Amino acid sequence: MNQPDIKQRLLGVNFIAGKARILVWAPFAEQVVVHNESTGAAIPLEKEMLGYWHALTDLIADDDLYRIALDGGKALPDPASLAQPFGVHGASQAVRLDTFAWTDQQWRNPEFGDYIIYELHPGTFSAEGNFDGIIKKLVHLRTLGINAIELMPVAQFPGRRNWGYDGVFPFAVQESYGGVMGLQQLVNTCHEQGFAVVLDVV
Repeated sequence: MNQPDIKQRLLGVNFIAGKARILVWAPFAEQVVVHNESTGAAIPLEKEMLGYWHALTDLIADDDLYRIALDGGKALPDPASLAQPFGVHGASQAVRLDTFAWTDQQWRNPEFGDYIIYELHPGTFSAEGNFDGIIKKLVHLRTLGINAIELMPVAQFPGRRNWGYDGVFPFAVQESYGGVMGLQQLVNTCHEQGFAVVLDVV
């Protein structure tokens, strides 16, 4: 494994130059296999230094569902998953983050001392209880003089309603809120309308 680039996401499934790069930290395992539930493929990972296991493969694609098994045991969701479409006990989903069409290139972040922050809970801020509902109320927030929103935790949790402080899947965005793409759309729209976005992370 090459020297890590800390500006890139490393753990989990990531896509680089048309291939999936899988990185799992399992320091006590003797064997790590990723099971692609969408295709039936089993992908053995190679052991690296410091407890990491990895593979560079074309056997997992965007939107594929997968689980990880250690030492031939039960296949479980990936703790570094970006998406859990069937909840915290379901399979993880591989996600290509670079497919979203960002249009916020003109965004300029204000000085932090100039932030006027409105903290909100994505599930209760609007009748819809999701990121789209927040987007629909941005004009109202602008009339209040707000220029930054702080989202209470958006990480995946059991069920449809939760404060978000469970810390179960810290990198997966809650599906009932709109998932990864919904969060990207919210951030993009906020930037287009002059809002900074702050995440409350547990």
